[in-house]
Amino acid sequence: MKTLTYSIPNISCGHCVMHIKKALSALDGVESVEGNPAEKRITVEFIAPATDELIRDTLAEINYPAEA
Repeated sequence: MKTLTYSIPNISCGHCVMHIKKALSALDGVESVEGNPAEKRITVEFIAPATDELIRDTLAEINYPAEA
C-alpha cells in the first residue's frame, strides 16, 4: 500500500473534502481518503491499479488540482 499527501489550494471547507473523498473513493484501488481543510491537504492510501497520476488527474477533473 502506498500513502501520499497532496496539497490542494482550492479546499476551503469540509464540503470540499467530502467531494474529493467521494470522487477518489470511486477509483479502483483507493483504500482511504482523509482531508484537512485548514491545512488544504488530503492523504490518500491506495494500491494498484490506482496510481499517483490517476489520483492527480481525477483531482484536476473535479476542479481540485494538486500542487506539484
